[in-house]
Amino acid sequence: MMPSVSLASQAHIPDGILHQNLEGELVLLNLHTGVYFGLDSVGARTWELIHAHQNLPLQQVLDALIGEYQVQREQCAADLLHLVARLEENRLLEIAR
Repeated sequence: MMPSVSLASQAHIPDGILHQNLEGELVLLNLHTGVYFGLDSVGARTWELIHAHQNLPLQQVLDALIGEYQVQREQCAADLLHLVARLEENRLLEIAR
């Protein structure tokens, strides 16, 4: 079993992942596995921040989200880590713990 993702973890988008914005939603596609994944507007913004902060601690993504949305830090952190874990499970992100 893999260790859980933490705010100190670093996310990297591997080669072969395409993303397309479709009317406020973001669709991700792994060209190697055929897995696709849809994100709502907040998820899409999170993806953009992950892309901009690749190979940096997820704490930086959290800080950016807190600055943009009115949300409790604990809830935002839990949601971010859950999303990142799901994206990793679907091989849309690689995580360095």
